[in-house]
Amino acid sequence: MEIIKWGIIGCGNVTEVKSGPAFQKAPNSALVAVMRRDAALAEDYAKRHNVPKWYSNAEDLINDPEVDAVYIATPPSSHKEYTLLCAKAGKPVYVEKPMALTFEECNEMISACKEHNVPLFVAYYRRALPRFLKIKEIIDQGKLGTIRHVNCVLYHPFEARYDDEINLPWTVLPHISGGGIFVDLACHTLDFLDFVLGPIKSVRGHATSQLLAYPAEDAVSMSFLFENGIHGSGIWNFASFERYDNTEIVGDKGKISFSTFGNDPLHIQYANGEKESITIENPLHIQQPFIETVIAELLGNEGASPSKGTSGARTTWVIDQVLKEFRENSK
Repeated sequence: MEIIKWGIIGCGNVTEVKSGPAFQKAPNSALVAVMRRDAALAEDYAKRHNVPKWYSNAEDLINDPEVDAVYIATPPSSHKEYTLLCAKAGKPVYVEKPMALTFEECNEMISACKEHNVPLFVAYYRRALPRFLKIKEIIDQGKLGTIRHVNCVLYHPFEARYDDEINLPWTVLPHISGGGIFVDLACHTLDFLDFVLGPIKSVRGHATSQLLAYPAEDAVSMSFLFENGIHGSGIWNFASFERYDNTEIVGDKGKISFSTFGNDPLHIQYANGEKESITIENPLHIQQPFIETVIAELLGNEGASPSKGTSGARTTWVIDQVLKEFRENSK
């Protein structure tokens, strides 16, 4: 194949700017079909984005002979189902994050794709963003020395849209999302740390609902240990007075601080007292750099893409560990 022809299952908000247009703008790529259960919305999306075909049934899109690969952009509760269907049809899969509801589901997806010799990619696109690759470069070059520990802090105020019991967003309904805003957002930070520092091997934590506004957790604290001995800690809270987003990676020669979300500068401080600030803007279609790695791999450049099913599953495993007690108590 000289061009990868894509189909999208679930053309919701995430596909409007972040990802959808990238399948049309990336080299050697075309978006040929989209699917949404509401046929009118599928048609509307297709017409606005100049996509030639639209469907209201996922299997029809998967089995379309003109679709080479499938991007699954639905909520996590259907990731496994659609991935298994794609694998059976022999279609490469690019699935949104988090990869699935649980680590067990992730493993089922990995096994199915392996059985049918189908590539499986997960949309942890920070692994390909220039801003985050610069962080990795700084660490890999040894500018911070030997990394000792990591600290993650993310908190937001309570939002009015979570105050409507009848119309709660799916992101705070665990049977659809796997958890709450922690699952939706923290997975990005945790996956990036896996990318730059290696796998996490041990997790301890607490998850609670401080506001009792929705079924999912709204406060999480955790400590974790990487396979290479680096220590980590984190706080995520979605009932605070303001927004704050900062991750700090500390070595014996310096540290780097950055936000997971947004275009804030990278702040570096060295042991000799020198400081450095680096600003790297994110692209308009924020998933495009990563999508281009997926396309490159599908066209034969083995190892081009940095986020696969195996790495995506590791992040879901970490989330499962910290939410285990909360999930059991919520049954």
